[in-house]
Amino acid sequence: MSDNAREQMEFDVVIVGAGPSGLAAAIRMKQLAPDATVCVVEKGSEVGAHILSGAIIEPRALDELLPDWRDLGAPLTTEPVTDMFLYLTSHSSIRLPTPPTMHNHGNYISSLGNVCRWLAEQAEALGVEIYPGFAASELLEEDGRIVGIATGDMGIIKDGSHGPNYAAGMELRATYTIFAEGCHGSLTKQLFARYNLRADCDAQSYGIGIKELWEIPAENHKPGLVIHTIGWPVDSSVYGGSFLYHWGKNLVSYGYVVGLDYQNPWLSPFEEMQRLKTHPDMRKHFDGGRRIAYGARAISEGGLQSIPKLTFPGGCLIGDTAGFLNVPKIKGTHTAMKSGMLAAEAIAEQLAGDRAAEPVAYETLFRESWLCEELTKVRNIRPAFAKWGLLGGLVNAALDTYVFRGRAPWTLHIGHPDHTTLMEADAVPKIAYPKPDGLVTFDRNSSVFISNTNHEENQPGHLRLKNPSVAIDINWTTYRSPETRYCPAGVYEIVGEEDGDPKLQINAQNCVHCKTCDIKDPTQNINWVTPEGGGGPVYPGGM
Repeated sequence: MSDNAREQMEFDVVIVGAGPSGLAAAIRMKQLAPDATVCVVEKGSEVGAHILSGAIIEPRALDELLPDWRDLGAPLTTEPVTDMFLYLTSHSSIRLPTPPTMHNHGNYISSLGNVCRWLAEQAEALGVEIYPGFAASELLEEDGRIVGIATGDMGIIKDGSHGPNYAAGMELRATYTIFAEGCHGSLTKQLFARYNLRADCDAQSYGIGIKELWEIPAENHKPGLVIHTIGWPVDSSVYGGSFLYHWGKNLVSYGYVVGLDYQNPWLSPFEEMQRLKTHPDMRKHFDGGRRIAYGARAISEGGLQSIPKLTFPGGCLIGDTAGFLNVPKIKGTHTAMKSGMLAAEAIAEQLAGDRAAEPVAYETLFRESWLCEELTKVRNIRPAFAKWGLLGGLVNAALDTYVFRGRAPWTLHIGHPDHTTLMEADAVPKIAYPKPDGLVTFDRNSSVFISNTNHEENQPGHLRLKNPSVAIDINWTTYRSPETRYCPAGVYEIVGEEDGDPKLQINAQNCVHCKTCDIKDPTQNINWVTPEGGGGPVYPGGM
């Protein structure tokens, strides 16, 4: 908390996060309550700065929010033409039937960052105030009610003192505060604990998604080609798969997702992602091209059973911070936007009536919406893979999809949080990863470089150990420091091992804000907090 007086600004609604859910909520609020004052605060240096290109967007929610989005110039560009679903072995592949949930007719492959920039323009045209470059770092609470947030102080140096460019944060106070922080939000974690929001739901299950954007020769580009893979390079106990989209002007978006409930502490999601590109059915999409952007982000995979209580005194949760991703569809933009719209509808009703009441109508609107229906139909898919591995998960998915059509008379559950699953390092085999060739496969440092990640090096670290001794006494001794492998940015490094005196070095300036360390750390000793506003990756418009 700042020790200086902070400027205060008053709004009817403050929204934390300018992703699809937060911007959809802002637009819907102004549509329903034009006189309401609405503010969106975004930790990225600009709207879209933390969102790497290349997503398949289902326009269902957008059709409802802005029916004339085509005339308004929404940057939804490439329509999918061909869907392929491959099971990979180490040297070959089997084409499987594409599940109905993965059919992409009527969808668009686009830059989600540019979609968010466009949504921000629509919101501002309605009178929404958007403040990029300001990280929401503190909850404001009075008499048990959240009354807004405070942005972080700027210009604090490592020893905690005020540097020459110090500026106190602002208090953005509101009747209602909507949290749209994305997966595993730093303030959302505090709300979970403060209001016990996870008391009646399953543990959340997460994945880490690592993504690259490539520019390839025109003769190799097949606009609208969509490929998803499962199988190699991970074994059948690991929930993992890739996506590859040809879109835009000679662009290819490639990503790999690994479920964070994996057991082998030697596994490196980044290395698996690089290794997959060497498969003969994958390498041909990259040969002759150049990698132009890189990023990573945790995603919430638990589904319907893992959604927490959505409301609390003074606010609510929307988007991936609540866990609305449709895992088998591999899509969350339309679900995030719909959740934001529903929250706005509930809050608009409260603003017109009892402004002191909790916006509980949001829960009811969600349960009665197509969003809840969609997530109910796929509720058993991800838990089945967690319970029975790849083969059992595929059998369950086939039964659930083609026989029960999403109406199975049972509901499977996520039994444990992801950080509890690691086995001791000595009990499992090491995984040997090939060295990068610098043409198709790369190391972490060169990857972070093209993410344009930057943090003021003299600021206090935003990756904090609750007990520094645990890093060696437990993480190193028992698990051989898995944080050095699950981090996709080389933030965590063991130094001094050769001298028999290992120490954990944290290179916080490399952090791409994926949050994986906060999720997967086996002792929950790492706490990710917001760095100074504007820090982190910068994915420019046009990508």
